[in-house]
Amino acid sequence: MKPIRLMSGFLTVGFWTLASRVLGFLREILIAAYIGPGLLGDAFYAAFRLPNLFRRFFAEGAFNAAFVPMFAKRWEAGENPQRFAQDAFNLLAAAVLGLTALGMVFMPFLVWLTAGGFEGDARFDLTVGYGRIVFPYILCMSLAALFSGVLNATGRFAAAAAAPVLLNIFACAAMIAGALRGQAVIDWLVWVIPLAGIAQLALVWIAAARAGVSLRPGLPRLTPEMRQLLRVALPAALAMGVTQVNLVVGQAVASAYQGAVSWLSLADRLYQLPLGVVGIAVGIVLLPDLSRRLRAGDDEGARDAFSRAGEFSLLLTIPAAAALIAIPVPLVSVLYERGATGAEDVAAIAMAVAIYGAGLPAFVLQKVLQPLFFAREDTRSPFHYALVAMVVNAVLAVGLQPLVGWLAPAIAAPAAGWVMVLQLWLGSRRMGEAAQFDARFQRRCLRIVLASVAMGVVLLGAATILSDVLSLAYWRYLALLALIVVGAVAYFTIGQIIGAFRLSEFRSALRRGKA
Repeated sequence: MKPIRLMSGFLTVGFWTLASRVLGFLREILIAAYIGPGLLGDAFYAAFRLPNLFRRFFAEGAFNAAFVPMFAKRWEAGENPQRFAQDAFNLLAAAVLGLTALGMVFMPFLVWLTAGGFEGDARFDLTVGYGRIVFPYILCMSLAALFSGVLNATGRFAAAAAAPVLLNIFACAAMIAGALRGQAVIDWLVWVIPLAGIAQLALVWIAAARAGVSLRPGLPRLTPEMRQLLRVALPAALAMGVTQVNLVVGQAVASAYQGAVSWLSLADRLYQLPLGVVGIAVGIVLLPDLSRRLRAGDDEGARDAFSRAGEFSLLLTIPAAAALIAIPVPLVSVLYERGATGAEDVAAIAMAVAIYGAGLPAFVLQKVLQPLFFAREDTRSPFHYALVAMVVNAVLAVGLQPLVGWLAPAIAAPAAGWVMVLQLWLGSRRMGEAAQFDARFQRRCLRIVLASVAMGVVLLGAATILSDVLSLAYWRYLALLALIVVGAVAYFTIGQIIGAFRLSEFRSALRRGKA
């Protein structure tokens, strides 16, 4: 993939991921308004965490890390990629069908394991009931992830990136319909999730068929190729799912506090916007590109792609982190404070948002560094690093609980994220020059940090000036928009002046991406 197409891929995936995250915000706003933190909110978030947790292991983790490089190799060489994809599809479908059946039967145990603090109150039974409704979502999403991998490996990013938008469209429409009909909004929400999964699967299944890879359900075969896929995929599952594992550990700790699971989930959604738009876009586009370059022996091109991906990530992520740390209360208040979510909830969510903001660059850098290993079919190293990071997360989440209560998981997650980045960076040093950031990245990185810090100071001042307006019913939306505009102008102006980036490069990339 040429640099022009690489940036075009970033923009395509970034656009659809942004659309998904914006609609995801609307989903969370509706949940906060109609359901709110507390009994029902905690139960829903804990139930919905279960299919998302296993999806990271069985689909987005294992198969995007292991399947994409192996499929891309066969696609480029014409070595029967259709048969390889079909065998992978059958194997994944059989495994996830079995998992879904076990999850439905042992749902009370899963709830106890991931939200033990619910035991003994009404949240436990509610979570078990909701969990049995939403857990089959994992089947649709795991298979959708495989089709998305096929599309990404063949350079077709749009359909795979657009699929998650459907979940948020379905969820928002269901909640609004439930509210208009005067019925229990939570019931509409949980029942629409498996329907959204079917729609997402259908979209990427049809897109893959149009791309020339038509798959049909069949019996699994444990061929030598599938054994190799499993050897690569199993350690990748944990390595890629470490963030979800850390969130579950945090949820287990937070479940002892009424409303804390909802607070952390709403805060998580806020920092997931830049993480999704930048980190996931870079990870999806970079992995197949690095795989092709390394296979062709293009070390210089691989280093340039890796460095530009890192530069692009930090250019947008560090200012986002600075904003989350500088003005969390205005952000949370405008987005969530209405209906069932009050001022006390806003204060709690804002604290978690500021803490998560400190870890945002780490979570994105993981998406940049992990493809260095996966493109070389090395999933064992990230697996070992993930184990260390999970231990750090668990020790801090449990150890800090007596001191800071429900905030312990929020502190533990960013700390574990930075530990993971440090290990990935040290591990990549043995891969040679192709896995090292170039001089341009190193030169610009510090300047991006300086521009972001300056922007944070500007935001603090602007938020102070607009504090009264930010508390007014309708004017607060315009005030928040003004804060965002002021921050963006400050960042890009300062960044241009000090050489953190060149605005002409953005214009050039956009023109080439459209060409």
